[in-house]
Amino acid sequence: MDMSSREIRIPLDEVVAVLQDLNEFVVSLDRLGSRQASGTADDQTVGTFIADWDVARRLARARHVISVALDAQLSEEDNAEIDALCEQGRFYGTDNAPPSSTDQSS
Repeated sequence: MDMSSREIRIPLDEVVAVLQDLNEFVVSLDRLGSRQASGTADDQTVGTFIADWDVARRLARARHVISVALDAQLSEEDNAEIDALCEQGRFYGTDNAPPSSTDQSS
């Protein structure tokens, strides 16, 4: 499937909601990274942010918004190809993910 010229439509209100969430995460994680670098935050601070800000659920919602649009506008074969590409990603806790800075197994 040639994805370079394909377009998918997503309702503007849903795109704005996803962008707001992503912007909050990017800015907040950048600030947390800066705080970690300066020694004023640790891994627990990041974990607290992820839990308190409901990051996993909000990212899952963003993925859902995009998935619904893809499912509605592409063929089953195209969606299966996209699913296969997504499965090739790097996932924390798997062999193909980079080790964390606290990983002592090396």
